[in-house]
Formats: sequence, structure tokens, C-alpha cells
Amino acid sequence: MTGPEVFVAGAGPTGLVLALWLARAGVRPRVVDKAPGPGLASRAMAVQARVLEFYRQLGVADGVVAGGLLMSGGRFWDRGRLVARFSLGDIGAGISPFPFVLSYPQDDHERYLLRLLGDAGVAVEWNTELVGVRQTPGRVFARLRAGGTESESEHAYLCGCDGSHSAVRRALGVGFPGAKYDSRFYVADVAGEGWSPGAFVNASLGRDTFCLGFPVRRDGMVRLIGILPAELAERTDLTFDDVRPIAEQLLGLRTTLVNWFSTYHVHHRVAERFRVGRAFLAGDAGHVHSPAGGQGMNTGIGDAVNLAWKLAAALRGTAAPDVLDSYEAERIRFARVLVDTTDRAFGFLVGGGVRGWLMRRVVMPRVLPLAVQVPALRRQMFRLISQTRIEYRPSPLSAGGAGRVRAGDRLPWLGEPDNFAPLANREWQLHVYGDVGVALRDVASRAGLRVERFAWSAACRRVGVARDAIYLVRPDGHVGFAGRQSTMAEVEAYLARWAIRGG
Repeated sequence: MTGPEVFVAGAGPTGLVLALWLARAGVRPRVVDKAPGPGLASRAMAVQARVLEFYRQLGVADGVVAGGLLMSGGRFWDRGRLVARFSLGDIGAGISPFPFVLSYPQDDHERYLLRLLGDAGVAVEWNTELVGVRQTPGRVFARLRAGGTESESEHAYLCGCDGSHSAVRRALGVGFPGAKYDSRFYVADVAGEGWSPGAFVNASLGRDTFCLGFPVRRDGMVRLIGILPAELAERTDLTFDDVRPIAEQLLGLRTTLVNWFSTYHVHHRVAERFRVGRAFLAGDAGHVHSPAGGQGMNTGIGDAVNLAWKLAAALRGTAAPDVLDSYEAERIRFARVLVDTTDRAFGFLVGGGVRGWLMRRVVMPRVLPLAVQVPALRRQMFRLISQTRIEYRPSPLSAGGAGRVRAGDRLPWLGEPDNFAPLANREWQLHVYGDVGVALRDVASRAGLRVERFAWSAACRRVGVARDAIYLVRPDGHVGFAGRQSTMAEVEAYLARWAIRGG
């Protein structure tokens, strides 16, 4: 096959990261988007630590961090009066090389990814709409419309990263069950006077409403998100002037410039399937949910990395083609848990009655600032929000365990020495924390796998790895197999089952 091996529909963050990872792995993607060009609005803002870890594997994390803003903490307001605050700082110290919360506007983010993709020799084809998909046992075909002309494109695999109204999902006949919240929301990027957002997430949580405000860029723009009051909720002609008095009163600011304004309903949905033959769904094409915790875009990028390394392995022969069966098993399970979790959290935040009032007026402004000061709770909060606690233990790719680390877990980070540094090669590799036996080196040599040895230390004990144990690490930094060196037959069986070899 001489053309691009993977077709990617959609050039948002999910599609761009998928294409970039593939290109870096030596797999040619073709990327199309029906839009005339990249997005112009900030939209998704939070970039979580797990995504930055993936970006570090690509060597691009420093550029993202340099372009974003590190969030210092949170502040709660009551009709313009500051009533509580809490610090985030390096909330994930010892857990990730990126122990902070980063704000990075989606439009800047996409432009950065587009530059990187261009450097890899891939250009997005804008104004190109996918209008159909058909498959044969060994190929998948995308029917495209551009400039009034239709054509068909042939590929080994096709990936729908084309958003919540996915044309790929519709063409595959995959259902998208779920619902939407009753409340209607507004979002705006503004500049103002008399109030500085600082590097904080600012929240005003009233009896029947709320408004969030946080910095968008270093130029002073502020993102506002809030619930429309009942008297405005049904109007279709709203402008920011309609909600200006509400937002200004809640947060105590005076807006002087409006860069972007929109209203929307929040949905919570998960596609019935993430794979149909040689076609896959990722990002919002497969799952949408509330914006609680800044998880949406990050989950889509997580889908992209999970799928990209498996596609590359299947195409390059570094793993058996049925490694692709694990994509849906791993990511649809996480999507369902995430949608359920954010659904409940969002329901508490926007809900009515006594429960909603207690959450907005008592728990958030009074209990949360105290909880964040407790080290154990800080760590748990970071693991949850940062997506570093995502695990694939039930996956068909996961086998065994050693110490507190089970197969499917994200490899824990030592800190010093930096056991994440070898992950930059984005290949299967063996990690040992202690001594490496001759038998293991022989098995690794036959499979063409690198063995990364780290001296046993207090840091190893802290993160839960077992001394002298074997950890076979996947290209995405999750553990595929874990066990003792006395179980070399199991290691060889795992490598043979999945036809794993070095790149």
C-alpha cells in the first residue's frame, strides 16, 4: 500500500495528537477536517499531567508548558467579596514530572500541534468533509467531498476524531446513548477592570447559580462560565450584554471587551462501540460529558495515544494485529466511568434543592479549601484530576503484578532517577528495579527489547515497585506484564502471545 496507511477524520486535539504520534512512529496518516481552518476560540483550557507525560514522550511538553499558565489555586467569591481560597502549587509533587495544573487555550494548543505535524511532513486537508465509510476484509474506504467534488480514499485503518456530531460514527451506525442536562450554560472570553483573576480558578456559587472565572492567556483575557437564569434560558438571541450584569455581580468585575461568547447545553453520552472493523472512534466522537474537572480534551488525547501506538505496532509488526482489540476494551471502560463520575459531580454542582445548596454554599467554599491542605487528600485529588490514576487492569493486554503495581497500571514515576526518561523511545521495554538476571537479558535480546535497570532505592519502595521484578512497559507508559524473574516462562509466553518485538 503506497498511500497513507491511516485516515484521520477531524483536526482537533484528538486527531492531531493521533496523527503526530503515528507520524513519529513512521506511519503515514491522512488528516482531513470539514472546517476551513483551525479553531479560533480558546474552548478547552486544562491540560492535565498525564497528557503532558505523553507530550514528554514526543519531546514537546516543554513547548506546551511554556505557552500555558500554571494555576496557583482557587478562590471563592460571594457577590464580589472574596470568602475563601486554597493553594494548588505543586499538588502532584512526587507523582508526576508535571505536578501542577496547566491552563493552555485550545486554539493555541491546536496551532502548536499543527506546527509539529507540519514538521513531521503531514498537512491537514481543510474544507474536506467525510460523507461515507465502507469496508472490505482488508481495507477501509472514506468517501470525501471537497469543493463540490466527491472522491474515495483507501486505507488500512480509519479513525473518527470528528467531534460529538461525528460523521464517522453515523456512517458506522454506532449509537450514542445518553442525555443532556436541563440547565443551559454560557461561556465567554472577556477583559475587565477592577478585578484580577490571577492564576486562580475563581468561583462564585450562589443559591441557584454559579459563575467561574479564570485566566485564558497572559494578555489578561478571562474565561467566564455560568448557568443562564431561568428567564434567559429559552432565548435564542442572547448576547453577552444579557448576562453581563449577572457575571459582573457574582465575581465583582467590570468587563470592557468581549472576545467570544456562546451558549450551550451539556450532554453526557458514550458511544455503544469504539471500533467497527477497521474503523475506530476517539475523543468527542466516542464520549461527551460535563466540563467538571477539565477532563474532556485530555480524555480524547488519551484515546489518541492509546490508539496510535497500537495502530503503529500492528502496521509495523512490533505487536500482533489483535493488539487493536484492546483499544475499545480499555478506553470505553474508562469513558463510562468518567462520564458517570463527572455526571454525579456536575449534578451536585448545578443541582437544585437542599443538596445543591449545600454543595455550592458549604462544601465547595468551606470544606474544599480545608481538604486541599491534607497531604493524602491532595495526592488523591491530583491523581483523579490529572488522569495519572487511569489503569487498564481488566484489559486483555494486562497480565500479572509485582509489589503494589498491577499490569495495566501507569508505570509509577520514581522522580530521581527519572524512570520516565526511557519512555521517549515509545517502544516496548523492560524495567527492573534492582538486579537483572542472565535469563531476562537473553529473553530481551531475542525479542529485541531494551532492558532499563534502576538501582533499588527508597524511591522504589515508595512508589510500590518490587525489588528485582520484571515490568514490561508498553509504548504509552502503562505496564503490560509484571512478575518475578523466576517466571521467565510467563514472560516469554506473553511476548509470544502478542508477537512483541523491539522496533
